[in-house]
Amino acid sequence: MIPNDRKYTREHDWILIENGIAKLGITDHAQKELGDIVYVELPEVDDEFAIGDTYTTVESVKAASPVCTPVAGRVVEINSALDDEPELLNEAPYEQFIAAIEVSEINDAELLTAEEYEKFLAE
Repeated sequence: MIPNDRKYTREHDWILIENGIAKLGITDHAQKELGDIVYVELPEVDDEFAIGDTYTTVESVKAASPVCTPVAGRVVEINSALDDEPELLNEAPYEQFIAAIEVSEINDAELLTAEEYEKFLAE
């Protein structure tokens, strides 16, 4: 089930915005494609990113995949639990964010609703 409370990218990432802070993560589809996740390269708090910048790399037994941010801004929080347990992204991809960014810019036109993302996956 794809949660309705957030938006999605065509690169299989999710974004949940609350009070100007965007929590970013990967979708269930992404974690299934990656396979067993063994490492997440977390950004640093206060790192700044532009839309489309790589903010993390997720490594699995199959490959290392750069993950780009759909928003611009400054990292205000990271999910440090992923340092010790990167497999949390496999177990609960919608409950585990990678980083939270204070949004300075967003391109809403590029983001999909849950319904639009489901249609995208079906194509």
